Amino acid sequence: MQPILISGARVHAEEGVLEGGYVLVRDGKIAGVSGARPEGLSEDVQEIDGSSLNVLPGFIDSHIHGADGADVMDATEEALDSMARFLPGEGTTSFLATTITQSHESIGNALRNVAEYPNGPGQAEVLGVHLEGPFVEKKRAGAQPAAYITEPDAELFRKWQEMAGGRIKVVTMAPEHDLDGAFIRELAESGVVVSAGHTDTGFAGMEEAAAQGVSQVTHLCNAMPGIHHRDVGVVGAAFLLDALKAELIADGIHVDKEMLRLIWRNIGPERLILITDSMRAKGLSPGDYELGGQPVKVTEDRAELADGTLAGSILKMNDGARRMLGFNGVTIEDIVKMASWNPARQLGVDDRKGSIREGKDADLILMDDDLNIRLTLCRGKVAFDIEQKTL
Repeated sequence: MQPILISGARVHAEEGVLEGGYVLVRDGKIAGVSGARPEGLSEDVQEIDGSSLNVLPGFIDSHIHGADGADVMDATEEALDSMARFLPGEGTTSFLATTITQSHESIGNALRNVAEYPNGPGQAEVLGVHLEGPFVEKKRAGAQPAAYITEPDAELFRKWQEMAGGRIKVVTMAPEHDLDGAFIRELAESGVVVSAGHTDTGFAGMEEAAAQGVSQVTHLCNAMPGIHHRDVGVVGAAFLLDALKAELIADGIHVDKEMLRLIWRNIGPERLILITDSMRAKGLSPGDYELGGQPVKVTEDRAELADGTLAGSILKMNDGARRMLGFNGVTIEDIVKMASWNPARQLGVDDRKGSIREGKDADLILMDDDLNIRLTLCRGKVAFDIEQKTL
């Protein structure tokens, strides 16, 4: 790949912000980060003028079902290709292919597809799988098809993990269905992030689950009890238990602006993980779509089942980040933590992703101060350029 030099930008590097900084990219990696123009550059370097722009580490969407007409449950290489090509336009340079509660056969097909997927250059990287369901609570099913919900089953999970080539990184489950905590402990000890979601448990149940190995909450506030003055529940647990990271869909619909502010003030940037939870209609026109075999009506700003239940989102990562940036006190450095660094650490890929540092993957975003994406690099290759609209 041709070496690239991003010059004169505001670089949000791991060590701090460099004004008028330079980032050198070579062979898909960050080869240098400095406040001065590197010397001895080869003639074949492609220089990108970053004046008046910010350079951020690529966003990591650890909970996304689909985009651009494709869904992970389509279980085809073409579906993952469509998502991987589309996502750099919103600043996402890597993601977890997220399943939905469905038949064992359908889930198995999706897992095998991810295991065999040959991620191409200039695409968002598939880091693995987020298994959302089927080990959830029916009363909190939301858009998870209730007919396929089942009890936690360690043997079934081991089978699925083998099908996925060991690539299941996160499992969303209802901890109240693992009474002795054996399932949670097995997953956590194997390195899988166990995330409490689609659950009806209370605060005491979450305290116990966290002690057993639950380290995350799935799409905070959604598909779980709200805060009550006699039991603050899962949301209160996310506020109070420092061991928990919390996913957040910052679209102003799944969580309204007042609750987003409350979450920000009580949890802050160190433990929040911005996600989209988007479905196949993201990037397309309003109309009739499908999620998990269920008809979905998509309007200009939301996706709903026939009964009005939210069915994922059509949110783009930079739009969610922009909404958070609009709150008093939130900085671009906070956005980097919530959209890049925290998910990288949670998924154990912070040695190569999540921050701008020499030696890491050249997953980089050039954006203006309003978080409009100008250009995105995925592992050193231009994957989106606003001047060309897409690549």
